[in-house]
Amino acid sequence: MRTLSAIKKYGPIFLILSIAVFFRLYNLGTVPPGLYPDEAMNGNNAAEALATGHFKVFYPENNGREGLFMNIQALFLKWTGVHEAWVLRLPSALFGIITVVGVYLLAWQLLKKYRYGPLAASASSFLLAISFWHILFSRIGFRAIMSPAFMVWGLYLLALGLELLFEKNKNAWGWVTLIFGGAVYGGGMYSYIAYRVTPLLVIFFFAAYWFFFRVDYKKLLGAFAAYVIASLAVFAPLGWYFLKNPADFFGRTSELSITASAHPLHDLLVNIAKTIGMFWWHGDYNWRQNYSGAPELYWIVGILFAIGLVYAFASLFKKFRSDDPDRHWETLTWWTM
Repeated sequence: MRTLSAIKKYGPIFLILSIAVFFRLYNLGTVPPGLYPDEAMNGNNAAEALATGHFKVFYPENNGREGLFMNIQALFLKWTGVHEAWVLRLPSALFGIITVVGVYLLAWQLLKKYRYGPLAASASSFLLAISFWHILFSRIGFRAIMSPAFMVWGLYLLALGLELLFEKNKNAWGWVTLIFGGAVYGGGMYSYIAYRVTPLLVIFFFAAYWFFFRVDYKKLLGAFAAYVIASLAVFAPLGWYFLKNPADFFGRTSELSITASAHPLHDLLVNIAKTIGMFWWHGDYNWRQNYSGAPELYWIVGILFAIGLVYAFASLFKKFRSDDPDRHWETLTWWTM
């Protein structure tokens, strides 16, 4: 009976993880063939760092790149002793696999109060495991694949830490988990430029947690401070670099910012429309990372995503008409996911 119980409990995530590993590691050195120019540049920086022993927090060449990914590539070059495409891509594959596990744990942590919690956790991680875009970026030596890994693990540890503090009264473990979670989240600042907007999500999570549950705000502010201070401590070396080299911080964003446009409001609205349309209608036209113009989501996944959004809005509306804590938690969960 214990064996059957263990299979029932751990079988789904083991199967999902096996699928994720296969799609991200099979023929990694030859699919896709060769190296893209940006991959080659990352590899050159990694090889140079290994040869000189100078591991940078930021590599200013090629429009500027946060240095963590190249430094990890350098370590893999050293450990394997070979300079081949699969070695440069192996960190991407591993971060992709770690993200699949993180999504499972995050969904399980947020939804374990409900009957459908295990199913939702399995479905979430499975859909990521077979996601075309996520598989593709897990097989290319680009640093962007690190961002979702740091994000989901940072949020998982945040949710777990708050549960330990406010629901289980395990203060010591709660504080340790929050500090560790903040450090993990802060590491994401070394991943990719788009990660810089994610503090808004963290602020939203804390604000929503207080709004829905009305916990001791002083203790919650302490939790927020612990999480943020740990994040800033990890970010400090890169932050110090940006203070000394502000052009490297603003360089890439200034090229892409709508404020540089003659019609910023128009461009903002067009960008929003294109981003929304990306999920269901028209996606990236770059053949390097998509079937040109195909939407990001499979049609069935797109339908489920739309249903989830509608459900999240409905839950938010019902929150204002309900005093049920489970309803509040469900609302926070759907919006976080």
